[in-house]
This record gives sequence, structure tokens and C-alpha cells, in this order.
Amino acid sequence: MIDRKHQHIVFAFFMALLMSCIMSLVISIFNVGLTSHILSIWLKAWAFAFTVAFPAIFLVSPLVHKLVNRILKDEPSER
Repeated sequence: MIDRKHQHIVFAFFMALLMSCIMSLVISIFNVGLTSHILSIWLKAWAFAFTVAFPAIFLVSPLVHKLVNRILKDEPSER
């Protein structure tokens, strides 16, 4: 198993993997339709999208985390 201190990297990897997969498939189908060679088009798009998404998520997620913490109310303490 991977040590918990690498959680940020592991999170970015899996988030990039899944989101780039979904988005590249949707955009590929939107752009070219369900053609006979959609699988090869999508896999090329996915490979490219992942190489962009992984560093982007790795760099942007701390900022997003801070923004979320700013807009969410703290839970009232129980008495």
C-alpha cells in the first residue's frame, strides 16, 4: 500500500484518470459521433487529456480545497 503522506498525489492521479476518461469519451462522441473507429479516437484523446489533467489537478486541488473551506459553514459545536 501507499503511505498516507502521498494522499494528495494519489487523489490527483485517480481524479485525473476518471475525469479525463469520462470527459474525453463524451467530447469525442460529441465531435465525431459513434463511428466505427471511435475507440481509437477516444483512447488517443484520453491519453492526451490525462497528461494535462494530472498535473492540473495536482496543482489546482489545494486551491479548490481552500475555496470549499471558505464557502462552507462550520458545524455548530455540540453542547
